[in-house]
Amino acid sequence: MHKKIIVVLISISSFYISSAQLSNVSFKSSDTALQNAFNWAKETALHYKGKPGDAVGKWYESALPPRDAFCMRDVSHQCIGAEILGLSPENKNMFTLFVKNISESKDWCSYWEINKHNKPAPDDYRNDKEFWYNLNANFDLMNACWRLYLWTGDTTYINNKLFSNFFGKSANEYISKWMLSENLLLMRKAHPNAPVPFNIEDPFHRCRGLPSYSEGVQNLKMGVDLIAAIYRGLLTYSDILKLKGNIAGADKYANKAKPYQEHIDKYWWNDEVSLYNTYYSNDKKFGRDEGETFLLWFDVLKDSTRKRKTIQHINSMNLNVENLSYLPLIMYRNNYHDKAYDYILHLSNPSTERREYPEVSFGVMEGIVQGLMGIEADARYNRISTIYRGKVGISCEVDSVPVLGIYINVNHVNDTNTVFYNKGKKAITWSAKFVGIFSIIHVNGKEIEAKHEKDEQGNMISYADIIVKPQGKAEAIAK
Repeated sequence: MHKKIIVVLISISSFYISSAQLSNVSFKSSDTALQNAFNWAKETALHYKGKPGDAVGKWYESALPPRDAFCMRDVSHQCIGAEILGLSPENKNMFTLFVKNISESKDWCSYWEINKHNKPAPDDYRNDKEFWYNLNANFDLMNACWRLYLWTGDTTYINNKLFSNFFGKSANEYISKWMLSENLLLMRKAHPNAPVPFNIEDPFHRCRGLPSYSEGVQNLKMGVDLIAAIYRGLLTYSDILKLKGNIAGADKYANKAKPYQEHIDKYWWNDEVSLYNTYYSNDKKFGRDEGETFLLWFDVLKDSTRKRKTIQHINSMNLNVENLSYLPLIMYRNNYHDKAYDYILHLSNPSTERREYPEVSFGVMEGIVQGLMGIEADARYNRISTIYRGKVGISCEVDSVPVLGIYINVNHVNDTNTVFYNKGKKAITWSAKFVGIFSIIHVNGKEIEAKHEKDEQGNMISYADIIVKPQGKAEAIAK
């Protein structure tokens, strides 16, 4: 989210009426600090729900609040937190508007921000030749659509013609028009599609196609975060095509994605500091600034040692709240549970500067439900998995979580005992997972031989797949 102006975020209560009652999702924990963090995140995030009668339709704030707008990057991050909070219609409307507004006249960009008046936000857009746009956005949005499908089961996000058009144009014409082929990443023009005449002092000229989410680097040719975004976007497109039965297409885009990951490891690792460089300048020099967060967000790092050093470096940095808002989920998923917990408490702390920025409360919500509670969904298999990543001796329960067209309750009694309630009208497969090697999982008192897998960090996970009937309950105890 670019910051062309410095603003003071006033109390969110001045923007919208209280709307906490709009979501039934709730959280209980024996850890009072966690309980307070969830309550704050829910109330704060729901304050950003748009007002009835707004011209744009259903929406929620996901940009600098004074703009009354939603931004492609922020929405791509906030969307699962929004689903948890019951903002599914808002997601559907906002994502549809973004994919609908991709156009050849904008060189296959969409609008970076759309406001409540159903217009491209004037802070970012003058006309189709003069506007602000970060090139990561198309690929970030593609991946968000895939995650929304997995969480909701709504095939609109992968099958609708507007979405399919956006995916196809982004994976082909967009890459070509903006000189983003793997072999051109370090040789491309700084401003491939600049307005004529070009005015370097005009941000709508200079930033029409920024090759990074890092906006403070001058003379930028390429950001490592954009390469990571392309990699993830192409893999996402491959997954979508595979689901549709287009195996040849799926293989094609998986093969197109691979060189981007290899490019990062080949050219961007800095042996002197044992970290990745984050940008490449027009004077052919690598440098370091923001950007490492997105190497993890797009899950591009395959070398475990380099990944560990990247995470340790991120955890040592003084990052802005936008970057910090990604970290609860990222750290839980990468087994830095204590750090994830600390980020949740920091982001929800009243003394934290700019904690009212919309991404923060949505990020905390996502971090607690998907991260701490380990709730993941996969619509392809009608499956919901859980794994507790909290502190030993602390119980946590989340109720009325909307996922895969039903509501669920997950109660982690402790790290080896989880109770799952299916409050919906269809059966669901519950994959009850536990950290460690267990031979038996007791399901409703019956012994089941545990299955085993390794997580991405090589840790052993024991699990059982359980069919939970409509309005049914199952308890899994690992022994």
